[in-house]
Amino acid sequence: MTDDPTTAAERLARYRPWLVLLARLQLSRRLGAKLDASDVAQQALLEACRTFPQFRGTTEAELTAWLRAILAHVLAHEVRRYAGTQGRDLTREASLDAELAESSRRLQQVLADPGPSPSEHAAQQEQEVRLADVLARLPEDYREVIVLRNLEGPSHEEAARRMGRGVGAVRMLWLRALARLRRELLESR
Repeated sequence: MTDDPTTAAERLARYRPWLVLLARLQLSRRLGAKLDASDVAQQALLEACRTFPQFRGTTEAELTAWLRAILAHVLAHEVRRYAGTQGRDLTREASLDAELAESSRRLQQVLADPGPSPSEHAAQQEQEVRLADVLARLPEDYREVIVLRNLEGPSHEEAARRMGRGVGAVRMLWLRALARLRRELLESR
């Protein structure tokens, strides 16, 4: 790996949409009203750029795991800051890291062909990052309905309530959004 901060920033910038999405999934449960997922992801990227010379991994999977760990650390810091907790609670950070891994697994399910083999795991990491990138380019309402239904998991009724729309409208929006997402993913190959 290189010690050049510019090169590190350029390499890590492609993970920004993925980190924003993972942060959003955690913040919606915790402090969504107080923190912006984009700001949290930016802080994680700044930390990653700062510590990039210490990164010793060589694979995409190692890099994404390292970035997830940094995001978990940044989220834990922000939770402590807003929750007023004194001291560092390592169990909370471990819990955040586990929750981020679970969010990452749900991202993979949006792409999933049934039962990927272990040899396809590295390719799924790449697809997960690509999915987050394509999601970031979708219209806001498409992105919102996909994140709500496929990643956060509330019912159509709850998603409709949160989006301020009717249940039927959310179902149709979701179907259109999924079709567009699949089309964009195919085109981005």
